[in-house]
Amino acid sequence: MIKKRDLSECHALYELMTHPDVFPFVRQKAASYDEFLFVTKQTIEAEERGELISRTIHDEWGAPIGTINLYDMEDNAGFLGTWLGKPYHGKGYNSPAKEAFFDELFYELGIETVFMRIRKVNIRSIKAAEKLPYVVKANETRKVIYESLNASEDVYDLYEIPKDLYTLSMMRNTNSNTDADDSQLLEA
Repeated sequence: MIKKRDLSECHALYELMTHPDVFPFVRQKAASYDEFLFVTKQTIEAEERGELISRTIHDEWGAPIGTINLYDMEDNAGFLGTWLGKPYHGKGYNSPAKEAFFDELFYELGIETVFMRIRKVNIRSIKAAEKLPYVVKANETRKVIYESLNASEDVYDLYEIPKDLYTLSMMRNTNSNTDADDSQLLEA
C-alpha cells in the first residue's frame, strides 16, 4: 500500500495532483511536471538527511495514487501531509494508507506524535480525520502549536495522533476482530 518515493512514479502522481479538487490541498505544489520531478527529488534527498519521511500510496495493483508524508519533524513528532488523486476519493484507501504509515512511523522509526493541520474549509479531510478512532482534536490541548499555525489568521484546526492512543486503538481493533472470529467459530 505504501513504499518509499521513486522518481519513476512522478508522471502518474503529477497528473493526479493537478486535479482542481486535489491541488489546493497539496503541500508541495508544482506548476509543471519538471517542477514536480525536481520537488520529488528534493523530497527524497531530504528524507535521506532525516528531515522528513515520504511514501507513495499505491492501489491494490501497484499504481501510484497519492502521497503520505511527515514534515517539520522535531522531538520525535511531525506534521502529516497526505493526498489522494480524485479518482481514489471515497474508495477506502485513506485509512489503510495512514495505518501502514503510522505503523512504520511509530514502531520502526521512533516517532511518538503525529500532528495534522487541516484547513477549516477542507471538510473532506476533517471528516476523514475525525473518523479515525486514534485522532484527537488538539486546538485546546496543544494551544501553543494551534496558535502558531493560525498566527496571521484562523485557517487551521489541529489534530494529534499520539503513539499510545494509536497503539490502544489497534489493539482494540485486533481484539474485536479476534472476538468476532472466535464467536463465528463457536457458531459453526
